[in-house]
Amino acid sequence: MTRVKDPEKLPDATGVYIFRDRDDRVLYVGKSISIRKRVSSYFREQENPRLRIMMRHLESIEYILTQNEKEALILESNLIKRYRPPYNVRLKDDKRYPFIKITDEEYPRVLIVRTIGRDSARYYGPFTDTGAVRRTLKLIKSLFRIRSCRRMDGPCLNSQIDLCYAPCDGRISREEYQEIIEKVDLFFQGRYQEVIEVLEEEMKEASERLEFERAARIRDQIESIREVMERQHASFTDSIDQDIVALEKGGDTSAVVVLQIRDGKITGKDDFILRGSAPRTEILEAFLKQYYAIPRRVPSEILTQYPVEDGVIAEWLSELRGEEVKIHSPEGGAGRRLLNIAWKNASVILKQKGRIRDALLQLKDDLKLPEIPRRMEGLDISNIAGESATGSVAVFIDGKPSPGSYRRYRISAQGPDDYAMMRELVERRYSSPELRKPDLVLIDGGKGQLGAALEALKNCGVHVPVVGIAKKREEVYLPGLSEPVDVDDGALQILRHLRDEAHRFAVKYHRTIRDRDSLESELDGIRGVGPVRKRALLEHFGSLDGVMDASVEELASIPGMTREVAERIHRHFSGDLAG
Repeated sequence: MTRVKDPEKLPDATGVYIFRDRDDRVLYVGKSISIRKRVSSYFREQENPRLRIMMRHLESIEYILTQNEKEALILESNLIKRYRPPYNVRLKDDKRYPFIKITDEEYPRVLIVRTIGRDSARYYGPFTDTGAVRRTLKLIKSLFRIRSCRRMDGPCLNSQIDLCYAPCDGRISREEYQEIIEKVDLFFQGRYQEVIEVLEEEMKEASERLEFERAARIRDQIESIREVMERQHASFTDSIDQDIVALEKGGDTSAVVVLQIRDGKITGKDDFILRGSAPRTEILEAFLKQYYAIPRRVPSEILTQYPVEDGVIAEWLSELRGEEVKIHSPEGGAGRRLLNIAWKNASVILKQKGRIRDALLQLKDDLKLPEIPRRMEGLDISNIAGESATGSVAVFIDGKPSPGSYRRYRISAQGPDDYAMMRELVERRYSSPELRKPDLVLIDGGKGQLGAALEALKNCGVHVPVVGIAKKREEVYLPGLSEPVDVDDGALQILRHLRDEAHRFAVKYHRTIRDRDSLESELDGIRGVGPVRKRALLEHFGSLDGVMDASVEELASIPGMTREVAERIHRHFSGDLAG
């Protein structure tokens, strides 16, 4: 990369440019057929106030030349993911969805994460289907045999069953391992054909060197990747295959909705929030580049709310798909009606986002918080007379549930002492120095539970804002105040929702523990029912009641269960103890 300060010294050639401030932080990443002409346009008077601010911070300009505009587009997307520049339009780091991360370690791993760190790792996402991400990661590990262990302290089981090249044991050089990681990177960009071409060349070289076992392994990799390609294109031949993309913009926030049309029917919907101030067409183009830069189905046709002026996007998507992809903005007909549906959905999402943002601002004012409570955690206890006690932590990010961050605890405090249980829950939750501290902790309970939580936080040496919400009158209590405080309806609704989520999660775990304990005690006296069969019964029927109501045939259908033991269980619960 070459760095300059004068835009006139930039080349009149295709590539990517990077704006940096005086602290060397990346402000903006862009691409152009002519870097010099495009960058020079930023030095003219800017109507956009956001860009005027950016230019005041600009200290230096880097550039990277590419062979063509398509290469520049791919490089631009990767750099935006890597640096997350504040002045680019980009998908918000949404905690609901997972990302794929290729770590920046000496021997990189491929992980599923829910946040993008400020590091030099490579990220792909967000993905809306967590199950699909896990299946893809499993395929990647089996295909490329990359390491998954945290510490490289010797060969592990994966190396023994031929699922890892074992760099920890020196069985592969760093250079060879990095070549594998580059193939993984291409795979996640959807550039399967390029991966296959590289592998075919390696297979040929291995055959020429008489390394037939290695050549056979590469052949299997190629076949697996081709299966992935075939699955992605299997349903595209004889059916309508479209993505419908529309957005609504408000200030520097935009909501984008994608409707998937398969076989003439709406089969799915994705929605995303983008940050960045730019014309709507530019936001739309930025979204398309980020949305399709991860491994997902590329349809034969994309209908957009506004015309896409950047023709290289269609060229790039056609390459990813392996056949022509059309991008257009219909003025009428069924296509425009579908775009209107997507746009209405985006408008609703943006309005909801605005209401939540206003409620969080109101919550900050009403509770006298030092900052907007973007991360809130609700804590609750569930028990019956002190038995089978459980605790839960529900997490809200920007006013919305983040179920992947929820946590549950088995409480050891004995007897019906809610305060002792709350102290234990708080101490177990916040005693770790590595835990990310929330902006607000909500305790399900009145002044007594709130006091127990404050005592526990003090023991942990943790200082975070804490409030309590009483169940009966929905009153909100602050530390040190004997009377409840007034909270705006919108702000109170978020607190109630968080409290209800924590309560639901605690009760669900409590019932699971109670049913498991009850089931185990009920089954302990039945010959032939040990720990494995107890667990299988609970997992299959969900509760003791489910086991009691089951027929002999249903009981016998459980893996590992014999008919003789099934009949014995059925007799026990039906009251027929004979035999």
